[in-house]
Amino acid sequence: MATSQTPSWREGMSSDNIKGLVLALSSSFFIGASFIVKKKGLKKAGASGVRAGVGGYSYLYEPLWWVGMITMIVGEIANFAAYAFAPALLVTPLGALSIIISAVLAHIILRERLHIFGILGCVLCVVGSTTIVLHAPQEREIESVTEVWQMAMEPAFLLYAASVMTTVFILIFHFIPQYGQTHIMVYIGVCSLVGSLSVMSVKAIGIALKLTLSGMNQLIYPQTWIFTLVVITCVLTQMNYLNKVVSRVDLNTQEGSRLRGDYCSSVVVSVVLPK
Repeated sequence: MATSQTPSWREGMSSDNIKGLVLALSSSFFIGASFIVKKKGLKKAGASGVRAGVGGYSYLYEPLWWVGMITMIVGEIANFAAYAFAPALLVTPLGALSIIISAVLAHIILRERLHIFGILGCVLCVVGSTTIVLHAPQEREIESVTEVWQMAMEPAFLLYAASVMTTVFILIFHFIPQYGQTHIMVYIGVCSLVGSLSVMSVKAIGIALKLTLSGMNQLIYPQTWIFTLVVITCVLTQMNYLNKVVSRVDLNTQEGSRLRGDYCSSVVVSVVLPK
C-alpha cells in the first residue's frame, strides 16, 4: 500500500531561496548588533559635541560609531546578496529578526527595558518571518539587468516612484523643519519611503553581479550604473535620518517603526512591479 510523504520545507524551497534565507539571517545578526555599537558611539559623541538628533555630525569623529557602521555594512552586503537569490517578499521580512537582536542586546548592554509588549512583538516577528519563509514565492529567471529596467519603466511603477519622491520632498522640506524634533515618524517615514525605491535597485544590482560572475557581463549596461547611483543616494539619505532617530529614542521603538514601514513599502513595490 503506497504511502504519501509530506515534502519538507527545504524540498518546497528552491536552492536560490535557501541561499537567500541564509544570507538574510546572517544580515539580521550583523545589523541588529551594529545598532547597539552605533548608539553607544552616538551617545559618546553627543557628550562632547552636537547631538545627531539636533543636526550635529560629531559622531563622524567617533571610532566606536565607525565600528558599528562597518558592522552594519557587512550586514547590508549580506542583505544585498540575499536579494540576488531570493524574492524581496522573503528577504525583507527576515530583516525584522534584527529587531529581536537589537532588543535583547539593548536590554542587556544599554539598559533599555524590554516590556511585555516588546517581548510579544519579538514572538510575532519570529512567527511572521517563519510563515513568510515557508510560503516564499518562486521567482522567474532573469537573464539580463535590462529586464529589471523594463519592469521599472512600467507606468505603474513610474507613478509609484513619482508619488514616493514627491512625498519624501514634502516630508524633508515641510514637515521635518516643523515637527522633526517632536515626531520621529517624519524621519522614519523618509527612511521607509526611500528604502522602498532602493529595494528594486538593490535587486537589480544583485542580479547583475550574479550574472556577471556566471560569465554574462552586466557591467557594460548603463542601467546597472543607474541602479547603483539610486542605491547610493537612498543609502546616504537613510543613514542621515536614521542617525537622527537613533540618537533620540530607544532602539526598540526606532527599529520596530522603521521595519514596519520598510516591509509595507516592499510589499507595495512587489505588487506594483510586474512579475
